[in-house]
Amino acid sequence: MKKYRRLIWGTVFVIAAVLLALDSLNVITFTLFFDGWWTLLIIIPSFVDLIVKRDKLSSLFWLAIGVFLLLCCQDILSFDLIAKLWFPVLIAYIGIKMIVSSARKNSAERVCEKIKDEGRAIKESAAVFGGSDINFDGQVFDGADLTACFGGIKCDLRSAIIDGDCVIKVSAAFGGIDILVPDDVKIINNVSTVFGGVDVKKSNSDGKHTVYVDGIAAFGGVDIK
Repeated sequence: MKKYRRLIWGTVFVIAAVLLALDSLNVITFTLFFDGWWTLLIIIPSFVDLIVKRDKLSSLFWLAIGVFLLLCCQDILSFDLIAKLWFPVLIAYIGIKMIVSSARKNSAERVCEKIKDEGRAIKESAAVFGGSDINFDGQVFDGADLTACFGGIKCDLRSAIIDGDCVIKVSAAFGGIDILVPDDVKIINNVSTVFGGVDVKKSNSDGKHTVYVDGIAAFGGVDIK
């Protein structure tokens, strides 16, 4: 993926260099600093991410925002539309993101179904306008469902007994979730983000078992470390 990202960015710079050279030779008229040139700082990264990232919806959303701003700077559209439509568009985007996330059946969902079929439990924890600190020291861990809404959750699995693949479902809305994992597991991140982020700081690609982290982070964050 990084290879394709470098390839695309390299192509963009080469094209820009060729256009500037042709302008210097008076073959064409070209300038980097046209009205709304700064929108390229949104459009180009979004276009690159649309090609190389798994989360196409977020990339498409930011690409549309960049193009819309460019059209406004070119006086094709009005900036007044932003003031009128930004909130409905944001709500619609979050709704579509949640629908797509729930409809997509990934490896995490299959592992979750297997856990339930075998009669094993997925423990739930929620922090709403507060904090929660949970650990699974010495306990067999099959999975967890963590919800942080205007609050924070710390889930410590470093001393848990993980003897098979497991799933952690997360919902972080204006809150944060910290997941501390042992050194011998592989992390698969399937979390969708809406103005949020997921940071996987620890994952052992040679781990015997896999921990699938699935869910959504809306205006919030999930740290796996």
